[in-house]
Amino acid sequence: MVVRRKLSEVRRRQILQAAATVIGERGLCDTRISDIAERAKASSALVLYYFGSKDRLLAEALAFSEERFYAETAQELSTVDSATEQLVLLIEHTCLPSKTSRRNWRDEWLLWLDMWARSPRDPDIARDREALDRRWRETIAGIVRTGQDGGEFAVIDADDFALRLSAMLAGLASQHVLDDPEMSPERMFEICSGMVADGLGFEWPADSRKRVKAQSRGRSSTSRTTRGPAAKTAGRGR
Repeated sequence: MVVRRKLSEVRRRQILQAAATVIGERGLCDTRISDIAERAKASSALVLYYFGSKDRLLAEALAFSEERFYAETAQELSTVDSATEQLVLLIEHTCLPSKTSRRNWRDEWLLWLDMWARSPRDPDIARDREALDRRWRETIAGIVRTGQDGGEFAVIDADDFALRLSAMLAGLASQHVLDDPEMSPERMFEICSGMVADGLGFEWPADSRKRVKAQSRGRSSTSRTTRGPAAKTAGRGR
């Protein structure tokens, strides 16, 4: 029985990973249960057995992605001592895709868009959205309070600051995933880092800006290498 439970949990996580990827790629309305089952190499019946509906799968896929985000971020934050550096890393992880992460940064924001769109009409989705947003704001506010206690940040209302920052991140990310040409990940980072530094009264570390510029150059280089004839043909095929 123990072995069976472990195998079931592994299978469940595989389905959630598949759901997060497929819904991120296609959107919830254009995703069928069979699409997720195919990506997870499972049957549609098994997917429905675990989750019951596509809406429930959306909520759990987003929760799964968020858990992975918190696990990866917590591990990295534990390696630095100052609240300033912790907040800097948190903003970098939220605004910028990472080459080393298993998570798909853009797909996660697309999952959030689907959840926000469905929350006003679905009380269960709304409850899940509220819990996830609350956890995110509490994470930000906790770092801010630690920095205030250590004299790193100005004394302001940490909860209010967390609310404003989370709302700003959500709005900027929405513009990016909607393909606004003015809102690159680097521009998101620029806007947020300026707001955070001004609001908390500290100077944003220069090494953070250097990391972001290096990541940006790396992505630009990768993009250029895929702009040949093969890439154009692939784009027309879709």
